[in-house]
Amino acid sequence: MLDDMTTATPRGYTATKDQLQSRLKRIEGQVRGVEKMVEEDRYCIDVLTQISAIQAALDKVALGLLDDHARHCMRHGAEEGKADEMTGEMMAAVGRLLRRG
Repeated sequence: MLDDMTTATPRGYTATKDQLQSRLKRIEGQVRGVEKMVEEDRYCIDVLTQISAIQAALDKVALGLLDDHARHCMRHGAEEGKADEMTGEMMAAVGRLLRRG
């Protein structure tokens, strides 16, 4: 279930949805490529190299979304008196991204 914060805050992506979806589809294709490499018993280091590229691409998407969130969503939240709440939410998201490794 979505909370009021999630539904009330307008999205302010600098990159258009089309650009984000295009990047994600490209990443999806890379994942399929890795699946095929495993299926074909390709050299482990080659598979790991591709996985590293996928992680880097996802990191780039995540950083772009964080940037957009800081520039647009947090500004909007501050105007509505929700700056502390928005800051906590963003820091929690950053923490999740940093812990994944």
